[in-house]
Amino acid sequence: MSKTGGTPNNPGQDDVEQVIGNYERQLAMAREIKDRREEGNALYNLGSAYGNSGRIEKTIGYFEQQLAVAREIRERGAEGVALGDLGLSYVLLGQVEKAIAYHEQQLVIVTEIKDRRMEGDALGKLGSAYYLLGQVEKAIGYGEQALAIAREIKERRAEGVTLGDLGRAYAALGQVEKAIEYHEQQLVIVAEIEDRRMEGNALGNLGLAYADLQQFEKAIGYYEQQLAITREIMDRHGEAVALGNLGSAYARLGQVKKAISFYEKDLVIVREIKDRRGEQAALGNLAIAYKNLGRLEQATGYLEQTLEIAREIKDRRGEGIGHFNLGQALEQQGKIEAAIREVEQARAIFMEVKAPYVAQCDAALARLRGE
Repeated sequence: MSKTGGTPNNPGQDDVEQVIGNYERQLAMAREIKDRREEGNALYNLGSAYGNSGRIEKTIGYFEQQLAVAREIRERGAEGVALGDLGLSYVLLGQVEKAIAYHEQQLVIVTEIKDRRMEGDALGKLGSAYYLLGQVEKAIGYGEQALAIAREIKERRAEGVTLGDLGRAYAALGQVEKAIEYHEQQLVIVAEIEDRRMEGNALGNLGLAYADLQQFEKAIGYYEQQLAITREIMDRHGEAVALGNLGSAYARLGQVKKAISFYEKDLVIVREIKDRRGEQAALGNLAIAYKNLGRLEQATGYLEQTLEIAREIKDRRGEGIGHFNLGQALEQQGKIEAAIREVEQARAIFMEVKAPYVAQCDAALARLRGE
């Protein structure tokens, strides 16, 4: 059974069903000859193939079967792989706390069997999950451990992935120049190992960092490169991210209608692939855009949907952003007391998760209170 987690690059969309058919035949043959190890391999391959096509719930079903086989034949490495892949799948469904439980189980196993490569992988996945929950300093702690292991065992791809994760985390803490350093190091590794998916991610991350520095034209250049790569490799999730990034950059340049066209394309894809976190982001972006156009009722509707998703997936940072944006929309409608309540809730959440938006809340509250 495979000892490496994660999924391969997406095949062309026309080839997906043929690939799945091949793996189904592999599974049928393994079961016919009662080869449990080969059955586990086939289940892993099917889970990965469905994951690549965005069918995450089917992916989970196959990985759960793979996990059961690994435990039955007492193959601890394969068990660790299955746990890690289940964790990643639940992240894509927005169930981050459930993902963390799987990654913690994975970490116990790979530490026990002294598999340093998988230990670094588990630490990195835990860091990514805590980042999504808004616990950024905890995410950095796991990420730094993962980076140290990747460099120790000279695993360049894992080093590149972890550099990207750490860059995003430092950007979330407002340390943008440090974030850019990590993303530029990641691009050096990408050029060396020729990983197009990681190249797209790195370009997108650099775009985000330059957007934080108000350099929006430079950010758009990076996002356009990111979008081209994701379409080339048929990465639907990455395509949605790039479209959302482009929408945000154009919105910051005041081109709101152009931004909305990107956000709507983003929303179509994330709903298609059942990416709840991506849907939350797309709805939030649409809400801000419509608010800026003065279409406040439409904006409020989108904001209420983002808050519902944030609570469902336990995204405290996203919940805080939703409250803040809803407060702004209510302010524009003259509902000052309701707006104050929303911004106060946002401020409390940002303090809890140490997000760099407390000062914005303080400024908004002072304005709302006439101070």
